[in-house]
Amino acid sequence: MEPRQQGFLDKEPLKEVDEDMVSEVDLNNTVTEEEREEMENELIKLEEEITTLKQVLASKEKRHLELKQKLGITPLNELRQNFSRSWYDMQTSTAYKKTSETLTTAGQRTSVAFSNLGNAISRKFGDMSMYGLQILYPRRSYSLGYSIRHSMSMPTMR
Repeated sequence: MEPRQQGFLDKEPLKEVDEDMVSEVDLNNTVTEEEREEMENELIKLEEEITTLKQVLASKEKRHLELKQKLGITPLNELRQNFSRSWYDMQTSTAYKKTSETLTTAGQRTSVAFSNLGNAISRKFGDMSMYGLQILYPRRSYSLGYSIRHSMSMPTMR
């Protein structure tokens, strides 16, 4: 073989000698035959254990279901219990308590503000109605005298 510089991009194409070297390298053959045999045996054992565990789990799940049926535990009962437990856990949490207190305070303040607003609007309507009455029936003494005289001079119809 002739010595040459190795570069990332060689300008020369591969020669037969290079092609032979590449075909001799087996990238998958990094494990010896003994190691490969041990791994295959371990794989077989693991598959057997998995199968056994699946059978045991299926048996236990069946027994679990039987006991629940005998105790009268239905999926709906379980759902209720889980919901109740979750609701209790949430209500006892610090975040829920703080939020509840904040919302209660905000609600009280909002209630007071609306009450004050309602009172102000009622007063304003009251003021407006008094103003309207004053416009319709002015409080001048001459108008009162006029209305009395006018009602007396007019004969009533019987």
